[in-house]
Parts: sequence; structure tokens; C-alpha cells
Amino acid sequence: MSKSNTPTSVVATPRTGTFNKNHARRVRKSGLIPAVVYGAGQPSVAVTVDPKIIVRILHSEAGHNSIFDLEIEGGESGKAMIVDWQNEPVKGTLLHIDLKRIALGAKMKVSVPVHLVGTSTGVKNQGGVLSQILHEVEIECLPTDIPSHIDVDITELEINGAIHISDLPHTDKYKFLTADENQLVAHVTAPKADAEADAAASSEPEVAKKGKKEEAK
Repeated sequence: MSKSNTPTSVVATPRTGTFNKNHARRVRKSGLIPAVVYGAGQPSVAVTVDPKIIVRILHSEAGHNSIFDLEIEGGESGKAMIVDWQNEPVKGTLLHIDLKRIALGAKMKVSVPVHLVGTSTGVKNQGGVLSQILHEVEIECLPTDIPSHIDVDITELEINGAIHISDLPHTDKYKFLTADENQLVAHVTAPKADAEADAAASSEPEVAKKGKKEEAK
């Protein structure tokens, strides 16, 4: 979804009464979903929001890391982001979300997707198999510096080649929070049949040597 189609604001209505399953069911029947707003040292507020707006935000380029204007009717307004959400397991419809107030001047921790860019030469020219082990990385940055994703070029990646967190683009705008920068992100391996053949071939000399030693006894 293009940025121009991504909602930049969400209007929330405060909820009142007893917050149980029946209450949540009534909210959803009205075409809204229950939500909670918290953070920034302020009290939590139970609200309702339009699920269509939230789904559009979650499906945008920045996804759940999108920062938008949140207006609570009759109350506060400010920046917020989606930090948790619950879907109905069968139909996949949105059931509930958590919204966090955002202070634009304070750094925060977020997880962002890692995108592999290009076609590995190990796959294209050598028949290897590409596997992405790590699909998201945790970073710390200002809310305005959150990248929608982190791209890494894999075109030169050959068979037995690997990409680690240390190989991802580093910048002053964000800091990787993973303790081990050698953590594997992606690698290219030989096809299974080739790997099994290589393993069998490498084991044959050992068997022969063992046999000779036994014969010498």
C-alpha cells in the first residue's frame, strides 16, 4: 500500500461500563473494535476504534511501526502506534488492539523487517538454496527514524555464503540491539542431494583407513 493511502490519524471513542466478553461482543457488533491506549506515563484509557482504519495501517509499508495522530474524543490527542493486536483465529478479523502513546523526542525499541534484495549468484548460477533465518531485527531509534524495513543486497552471495547482522546496513539513525552481531540472517546452501553426496564421499576415505588398520592388527 502506498504512503498516500496510509491513514495518518485515528479517532478513538472512550469506553465505559464493564469490560468483559459481552461488552467486547457488543462493540464489535456495532462495527468497531475495543482498544486500550497507554504509555508516556499517563493512565490507560479503554476506547473503541474503526477496524478498517487499523487494518489499513497494519497493511501499509511501515505496518505496525506506523506513527499516526491519535485523537480521543473529548480528551487527549497526540502521536501513537500499534504495539499489539489480536485476530480471530478462523476468519482472521481484527478483535482488539493496544495503542501506545509516542514521545517524538524519546528513543524507543522496535522490530523491523529484513528484506533480501536481489538474486543470489549462489542460487542463480550455482543451483544453491537460499534460506532466510532472521526476518526481523530489533533496533533502537527515534520514532521519526524508524525504517519501514532494512534492505540487504544478496546478489554476490555464493553457495556456503552467509549474511549476518554485522553485514546489514548500519547508520547513526538507529542502533541494533542484538547482542551477537554474528547472528545469522540468511545463507545459501548446496541442494540436499549434493550435500548428501559430498558427505558420503568425505566419509569413504575414513572407512577405508579404518579397514586397513584393522587388517594390520
